[in-house]
Amino acid sequence: MLRKSVQQLLRPTRLPQHISVATMKFQEFDPNEGNRLSDKIKREIEESKKTLAWRTPIGDRPGDWNSKLKSFADMEQTADYITMMQKPINLRPSAVKAWWERRKERTERFLQQYVSERHEQLGNELAAAHFIIFRGGSVKFLHEKEWKKSDEEGEYNLPTKFHPAWKVEAIKCDYMTLYYEGLENIRCLPHLKFLSFKNVKTFDDWCLDRVSGSEFVRLEVLDLTGTQMTCNGLQCLYRIPTLKLLILDDPKADLKMELSCALLEEAIPKLKIIPSKDIHGEIENNETKS
Repeated sequence: MLRKSVQQLLRPTRLPQHISVATMKFQEFDPNEGNRLSDKIKREIEESKKTLAWRTPIGDRPGDWNSKLKSFADMEQTADYITMMQKPINLRPSAVKAWWERRKERTERFLQQYVSERHEQLGNELAAAHFIIFRGGSVKFLHEKEWKKSDEEGEYNLPTKFHPAWKVEAIKCDYMTLYYEGLENIRCLPHLKFLSFKNVKTFDDWCLDRVSGSEFVRLEVLDLTGTQMTCNGLQCLYRIPTLKLLILDDPKADLKMELSCALLEEAIPKLKIIPSKDIHGEIENNETKS
């Protein structure tokens, strides 16, 4: 009996006869004679849609039992709410603080998601600049000496419409709270040569993998000092053959890291991997002189 019922479900559904009749009437309908279907044909089309439906979802059929938790079914954090309801209430300061931090992280991840309307209006170059500067980073444009960043009140001056003259050459995300979702906003920058994630504590191997596939065709300098990156994520940088300088905390921290750096330098012949202590002082001095 069970096998027979399964075969009936998998058997192709035959179209009822009234569907072909409704289709013929719809094809013979002349829009110039009234531009409106008759009520009879509309009813036939609606009945045909119901007939062609696969099945009614469980819980919406007459006689199905519904739990009081059904109102949470369409929420993204359904599992979190159910888990929370099954545990005793914990109002200790540490638990409340941990809950608040998780909530802030989910909110920030949502706010950093890619917004297509912003890129359509500004273009990839200005959209990336707005995204970085608004969150405390700095951006340098092509043929300009000064870095663009926000002031003490969070204000900055950038065009609000696309302009072909604004080309991003360098980006500093130092000390930012930047999540994996936000990296989608700094992709496809053909003039980018310098990119720094110095002391971005939320930057890990997954973030590095996304950066390596972001189509930075001219990227030469990448700073990963103070991030959560490991030797496992370092291997994906072979996708950036133009890379010339990679700054890490300590390329010889352990045997695995040293081996990964050696293999990466072999894959990219022009690449040089150096520790942060050898370069940051020199960069800061050059910026001060300029």
